[in-house]
Amino acid sequence: MDWRKQRDIFIAFFRSGMLGYGGGPSTIPLVHKEVVTHYRWLTDEEFGDILALGNSLPGPINTKMSGYIGYKVGGWVGLINATLATIMPTVILIIALIGVLSQFRDSRVVAGMTEAVAPVVGVMLATLTYGFLKQANKGLGFTWMVILTILSLIFYQFFNIHPAILISVLLVCALLKRDKPVTSVPKEKQGE
Repeated sequence: MDWRKQRDIFIAFFRSGMLGYGGGPSTIPLVHKEVVTHYRWLTDEEFGDILALGNSLPGPINTKMSGYIGYKVGGWVGLINATLATIMPTVILIIALIGVLSQFRDSRVVAGMTEAVAPVVGVMLATLTYGFLKQANKGLGFTWMVILTILSLIFYQFFNIHPAILISVLLVCALLKRDKPVTSVPKEKQGE
């Protein structure tokens, strides 16, 4: 077992769990930063696939992603390590802060802090979405990317279609849209 890799797995997911105040969606950009940018365990495409899969399954997104990425990077020990590192900050913070916040729950400062988190999470998610849209633009092309994004938004918002169904349909569309390899020889090369 590679102890250095296990240490890095623990640090990456503990850090994202500790700094991800506001629930699962707020941790997604932090996990992305750790596993794609900092440690380079995954590419943007791989992370996007894991995020799509995680969103289609029930339960907290950060726990699902940490378990899968931990397993991919460090095997079964990595899975357990990453999951514990993800859950531990929440347990510690709940135990430490529950008494403090209950004493000051009527405070305007605490209410203001809670309200201030929402725009920060929104900006972090918008940044992550922008990165995924750039990646999709490279693969599908701008027109298909815009069409599928708008259709997904309409079906999700107005028709209450479950995200797992939308993700499945989008995966099928991506597979059908995939460019076919070039098998013919250009005319100028045929005479050679």
